[in-house]
Amino acid sequence: MSRPNIASLLRAIPVPLALIAMIGLAGAVLGRVYAGPLLGQLLLGAAVGSVGVSVAARRLPSWLVAPVSVLAMVGYTAFALRVAAQRAQLPGEFADLVAEAGRNGIPRLLTAMIPVEPVPDTVIVPLVATWLAGLAGAEVALRAGRVLLGYTAPALLYAGALYLVGPNAEPAIWWTVAFAAAGAIGLAVPAVAAVPAAPGGDETMVSPAVRAAIRVRMLAGTAAGVVLVVGLAALLAPVVAGRVGGAPVDPRRYVQPPQVDSLDENPLIRISGWALNPDQKLLDLRTTGAAVPADDAVPPAGDGDPPEQPGDEDQETGGRVGNPGPAAGSPLDQGVRLRLAVLSDYDGVTWRVGATYRNAGRILPPVQSPPNVTVDRVQQEVTIGELAGRLLPAMPTPREVAGARVAYDQGSGTLIRPEGLTPGLRYTVTSARERPESNLLASANVPAGEQVVRVLRVADGVPDPVRRLADQLATDNGAPYSRAMAIEEFLAEHYRLVADAPSGHAYPNLNFFLFGPRDGGGQRGTSEQFAASFAVLGRLMGLPTRVVVGFHSATGEGPVTGGDAYAWPEVLFDGLGWVAFDPLPRPDTEPRAVEEDFTPKPQEPPPVPDEPAPAVTPTPQASAGPAAAPAGGSGPSLPVLAGGGSGALLLVLLVFVLAVTIMRRGLRRRRLDQGSPAERIAGAWREVTDALRLAGHPVAVHLDATEVAAYAARVGADPAAPPSPVRPTAASSTKRRPSPRPRPTPPPAPEQPRTTVPPIDELATLVNVATFAPGTADDEQARRAGALAVAYATALRAVRPWWRRLLWSLHPGPLRWRR
Repeated sequence: MSRPNIASLLRAIPVPLALIAMIGLAGAVLGRVYAGPLLGQLLLGAAVGSVGVSVAARRLPSWLVAPVSVLAMVGYTAFALRVAAQRAQLPGEFADLVAEAGRNGIPRLLTAMIPVEPVPDTVIVPLVATWLAGLAGAEVALRAGRVLLGYTAPALLYAGALYLVGPNAEPAIWWTVAFAAAGAIGLAVPAVAAVPAAPGGDETMVSPAVRAAIRVRMLAGTAAGVVLVVGLAALLAPVVAGRVGGAPVDPRRYVQPPQVDSLDENPLIRISGWALNPDQKLLDLRTTGAAVPADDAVPPAGDGDPPEQPGDEDQETGGRVGNPGPAAGSPLDQGVRLRLAVLSDYDGVTWRVGATYRNAGRILPPVQSPPNVTVDRVQQEVTIGELAGRLLPAMPTPREVAGARVAYDQGSGTLIRPEGLTPGLRYTVTSARERPESNLLASANVPAGEQVVRVLRVADGVPDPVRRLADQLATDNGAPYSRAMAIEEFLAEHYRLVADAPSGHAYPNLNFFLFGPRDGGGQRGTSEQFAASFAVLGRLMGLPTRVVVGFHSATGEGPVTGGDAYAWPEVLFDGLGWVAFDPLPRPDTEPRAVEEDFTPKPQEPPPVPDEPAPAVTPTPQASAGPAAAPAGGSGPSLPVLAGGGSGALLLVLLVFVLAVTIMRRGLRRRRLDQGSPAERIAGAWREVTDALRLAGHPVAVHLDATEVAAYAARVGADPAAPPSPVRPTAASSTKRRPSPRPRPTPPPAPEQPRTTVPPIDELATLVNVATFAPGTADDEQARRAGALAVAYATALRAVRPWWRRLLWSLHPGPLRWRR
């Protein structure tokens, strides 16, 4: 080979290599959100193939290169998709997988859970885009000789990869530096170009005029390029600098992930149907690993491990952790639980899943386990029978899934199959079974704040007996675990588990289940009513709760039928995670009547707190005769003593009135003007509760802010309303409790003057924000809260009787009342 040919070859190699490197770097950047290195390898192969085809076909006509490259792309794509399908062990025909990937490639890519598994659905779009970028870049840079323009396609591919990754990976600083360096190397090598021959045969003979024109054009082009680059840098540099510290946009937020159907949105209503068909075969289960350890369940035949001892039950194999409770010995105390759905949202009518499912591969995103739990590896092989819907049963918390394409909700740890369940579907789930440290439960606390608002929310309309029952159970149980156990024991001791109870868990259904007459169908239900009642009572007592629907298998082997389906409640504890409870009664026991321990009848409201009576100045009685002269003629006379005593008493009263007025104003100023915004909002709320108490309508301590706002509106609309009941003391906790809501009273006479009292719903919202979202309240909200509180107190005072208005500002109560 001659030296000119070698030089031309050396000049031709760097540009294709730069293109391959730049396209490969785009694949490596995108591969950071994929599981394993397979995607990066496949995209690098596409880069080599696309650029290589253009280099090999450089002598063909330009119109023929694109069809040849597209045919090569089809062959390589088929090969890459088959590799991805085999690695993922996807069932089904390869042609069906390719067709499905072609139809749903883009939405599946944008809804897949990170780390994304390289399967045909998530590989086909990056693969085709990579090949087309290589084809476009090679044709422009090599055939047309426009290297910089040829970099446009790889640059767009790289930018698209960064956009798809978004905030889901670390910044790609060094990848970007390498991308720029590869492009610079390609630009540093001059392109191979033929020099036209001079007419005289001497290729070096060029006239001075032509040379001067070429130089002028080169200088003009260089100057224009420099001006363009400098101008773009001046315009874009501030924008780019301002975006350096910002979080990138996640394109996944613009795409709706798969949602559950109405059948799966509330599977709790399916419990009663399964209970009426206990022999319906829903699925087959085969469990291996640590699913049924010796301290949790009766071992299968041939296993010499001893059976479970009371008090050792854990999070997923029973509800009484560290305490056998009244229902120890129940069949549910043994075996394993398969979780079907987790219901966290309750609106007073129905419990809902409320999950966001994203397409996932075999390897599911890791979930950080609480610090005080033991994690066991459990594997289940499930074969679907007559179970319908899209929810996939599995032991919590799944880590790997094989045999089925799934979507996963990381918050609840539950799975769905977007295509729906079909008889004969077989899949394998590897789960991390968490077992909390039972010795820590008695002293464990429950979390608070914005992250648990969803599982603490109580919808409006709670029946008064249900609320009073929660108050009674919480009276003598201060610790969160004690409160949860009190609910569990009360439900297990007083209610009957039956299979023919009608479905329903709205407030009226739960009220009838808890307090309905036994001879009329009350106080009996399926696990649906037991779990829902536990969750509602727990939230009323400040416990973050949720309801789980699933199945119980005594041995972890064999068929699972409709009779094995049931629901159970869970409570969230700090450092321990979600702990399951079992409020179902013991088998073959007769429940006690609810009336023996709780009478759902209201008490008479307590008397209005005493108000200080107006001071009355004693009037000296008239003397029957002339006043006697003072003894010895030196002491003051009786009129002088009476006048002096009256003046001193009046002076004391004036000092008292002045002191109380000044202190009350100072208290309001400290509440509304001093401290953080959250403290000022809390101070405004205390101004409202003090105003209600001054008006003779104290607020019960168990009411939340929304209920207090509703009660305050009724007090403002009806000044003659009876006072709100106060929380009973421990000594009277077993007595009948008054209703927390005031009874309706007749409207006042038409001639009575009325003043409109503004509502405080907005103030209640600000209180909830300051309480459950610490640090989010601002000064403007605090000022608004103070204005609302002052307006409400002023208007409420205006509708009081004249003597209450007189004593309103002089009452020393707000200075000493507990806050």
